[in-house]
Amino acid sequence: MDRAQWHAFARQFPQLSHRQRVASGDLLRSSAPQAAAVTLIEQTAQAQLHCPACLSTHFHRHGQAHGLQRYRCVPCRKTFNALSGTPLAHLHHKERWLAYADCLLNSFSVRKAASQASIHRNTSFRWRHRFLALAKTDRPRCLHGITEADDMYLLESQKGSRHMTRPARQRGGRASQRGISNEQVCVLVARDRTGQTIDFVTGMGRLTKATLHACLPPVIDRDILLVSDGHPAYPAFAREIGIEHAAVNLRAGIRVRGTVHVQNVNAYHSRLRGWLRAFHGVATRYLPNYLGWRWILDAKRILSPESLLRATLGTFPHLMVT
Repeated sequence: MDRAQWHAFARQFPQLSHRQRVASGDLLRSSAPQAAAVTLIEQTAQAQLHCPACLSTHFHRHGQAHGLQRYRCVPCRKTFNALSGTPLAHLHHKERWLAYADCLLNSFSVRKAASQASIHRNTSFRWRHRFLALAKTDRPRCLHGITEADDMYLLESQKGSRHMTRPARQRGGRASQRGISNEQVCVLVARDRTGQTIDFVTGMGRLTKATLHACLPPVIDRDILLVSDGHPAYPAFAREIGIEHAAVNLRAGIRVRGTVHVQNVNAYHSRLRGWLRAFHGVATRYLPNYLGWRWILDAKRILSPESLLRATLGTFPHLMVT
């Protein structure tokens, strides 16, 4: 609306009835959440704004659409906005994004989040994984000092798959084989004594030395002490890359030898399992998103809906290591 249209519109205010004035106030108040979300999006994107097609930073303003400023790239002539190229691109109902981010921070179920944010349950599920797509990447770059590593196993789930590779299990089903088998997904968790945690979905079946070589070298210092249980893959891996290793013999009942123990990583496993239980089985294809979500809650670095919305756009709080 240009200035002349606004003045013409404003001159009609005195003619409004009481009911129309109340309705107008309700409309203005209902637009406040969208305004807050749009302002946050524009401010977050401003520092790293560029054309998603050619990565150029040479652009100019090109009108507005859906509440967001649009830009036209000078070199390639394509248009974009602050959400282009992000997981939130093309999503509607911006006025409900902060409310939905708060639902994620409270670990609400799909249906409860849908009720709280006044959206459909299918939209709630889709938003969950859009919001977590970048937020889950907010991880420590490297682990230091005494670092505990241990593997845990979750029953593989093909929930939501169009083409299953095995017969469906009944609710609360179990693996057909006892112990660790190729029906279970291995999750490797490494955690140092400052609480910094990195996890990996390594695939089906038992942990191997090759898996450790694929996952751990980029994220651990060479002067760490790697502590594990008695799994033979860990000492072989440590010997080959030249780091110190210590093990605790859990089968013999030896859980602690001074500072050598895996209590921290096992406690993290316990919290993770208990938290996942509330979702009644998560699809294996989405498991990395849930691991990232759990780390967001456990690290307590993202505490507000605004911080989570920034993380959804790839802007994270500064990582402090104590």
